[in-house]
Amino acid sequence: MPLPYPITTPLLLSMKKFSALFTIVEEKHCPLYSKDERIILTDKTIVCPEGKEVCLILVRDMTQILFKMLDSKGRDEGGEGTVYNCSGCTGLIKFQLQKDIDKIGSKTGGSDVQINPATQVLFEQVRDAELFNSFSDNDLLKILSAFKVIDFVKEGVIIKKGELNLNLYVVVAGELVVEDNGVPLAFLGKGEICGEMSYLGADVAVSSVRVRKNTKVLAIQGSAFGELMEDNISVQTYMAKLLARRLQKTNAARIRDFESCMSGRIDQIAPAELLQIFHMHQKTGVLALQLPEGEAKVSFREGCIINAVYGNHSCEEAIFAMLAEKKGVYTFTVGLPPGEMKAAEIGDFMMLLMEGVKRVDEGTGEE
Repeated sequence: MPLPYPITTPLLLSMKKFSALFTIVEEKHCPLYSKDERIILTDKTIVCPEGKEVCLILVRDMTQILFKMLDSKGRDEGGEGTVYNCSGCTGLIKFQLQKDIDKIGSKTGGSDVQINPATQVLFEQVRDAELFNSFSDNDLLKILSAFKVIDFVKEGVIIKKGELNLNLYVVVAGELVVEDNGVPLAFLGKGEICGEMSYLGADVAVSSVRVRKNTKVLAIQGSAFGELMEDNISVQTYMAKLLARRLQKTNAARIRDFESCMSGRIDQIAPAELLQIFHMHQKTGVLALQLPEGEAKVSFREGCIINAVYGNHSCEEAIFAMLAEKKGVYTFTVGLPPGEMKAAEIGDFMMLLMEGVKRVDEGTGEE
């Protein structure tokens, strides 16, 4: 399934051919590199000392040096013998630009990392996201290459309720709005995820997700994400907790709707179906309806109908008249007045419903 918006991936800046050799001339408690080790910088890559991991702080520093050395001033910006400092972490190194730039031997070998300024910026934007906490810096850089970057200039819907969703999204910047029939349910900010059910397989979306303007997200198919993370227990645990938390929240919201107040329109759910819902869930409360002939009320005690009024109709006749209506709005409120708690049923629920539906069918046939 194609993503709903065009995908933009970070592209390398257009640069002329370039290479430079640096030697570490001073080292103070650096956790990775030692004095006299060499680093190669080209227009597209940085090659770290052989057998050593890549330091992202150094990559960022080298990117800045590259920009300076390729500007209009050429190499005058950093000539032979120039000494540079890394930004530092728990330690520090100083590295010197060598004279013999073009004679870069193979002995330097080591970790060859493509310098992509856009990816570096993206890395810094998502590094603190809970989803990526368990990854080393190097692993995270590799993982980010599997995601697509989508920049939204204006608002739009990326997940539509009732439709199949195959993609998982991570907010990089901006905001997503989870909504149901236009009603906001939740707001997702930087580092948060939506479309998480796709991680378990293709599924129909139960809510829509709208993206606000000027929002950036990472997108990946749920199946690809599952394969990418299949060996990472931390991510699997995080996703399991996220799914459980959101399912619990959704269920709690539905329970609140049933146990406090539920409302809607008759053209979206027929009166017969509406009555069955409260009967099946054994609800106690009052269903109030605004119908063409005026206000109607049906009182339920543990799912049984104990009172019904609609216009000049009452009890069974009121129920029969309500079942024929096709337009109107309704509201259900939990609880009954003390006087109605001991009232008798006006009739067997299923018998009332069957008789009412029969009358509606007969009335429709006569018309």
